[in-house]
Amino acid sequence: MRVVVAEDLFLLREGLVRLLKARGFEIAAAVDGAPALLDALLEHRPDLAVVDIRLPPTHTDDGLRAALAARARIPGLPILLLSQYVEQIYAQELLADQAGGVGYLLKDRVFSDDQFVDVIRTVASGGTVMDPQVVSRLLDGRARREPLSRLSERERQVLELMAEGRSNSAIASRLFVSEKAVSKHSTSIFTKLDLVPSDDDNRRVLAVLAYLMSVSPRPSS
Repeated sequence: MRVVVAEDLFLLREGLVRLLKARGFEIAAAVDGAPALLDALLEHRPDLAVVDIRLPPTHTDDGLRAALAARARIPGLPILLLSQYVEQIYAQELLADQAGGVGYLLKDRVFSDDQFVDVIRTVASGGTVMDPQVVSRLLDGRARREPLSRLSERERQVLELMAEGRSNSAIASRLFVSEKAVSKHSTSIFTKLDLVPSDDDNRRVLAVLAYLMSVSPRPSS
């Protein structure tokens, strides 16, 4: 698997490169700024981009903007965002094209290389992974807005875990219920969020997107 790494801090960038190489990944490029990131993604078209949100030149959301610009030109390009902060609007924008292959992790909550590699493989294969703290923050305050108010407490728990990128089996284990029960709750969630039946897994992405759009603050104009 070919990976582009974007991180402006030298030690962290080199640490990511060494970790990924040790686990068998090929590093197509390792860059320290948003312009170089965009160039690297368009040139190498990697299997995954691991991107710090706050890159030079402005150290605001340049990493995210560069990754989204590349994804607009390379549809479905898997992107894993890394951040020190919970930024709801970034999670919403990352999911906006509904294509999957996205992740958002907080740097200080990556506790092992196995955990990190599992997330990388999930995102690279088209999955969606959101850090639990990002999901929890999204629940605060605004979680009673439509359409989430239609969901039962158990359905909200299932959707929260779904937004963390967990499979039905993992959700069942976490909630101490059967996979059949999780499947029923998922179907109910899709129905209440007005997501029409589909033969693929895109409804999971759409459900998470609807969830994030419902609870995230709107950007000011």
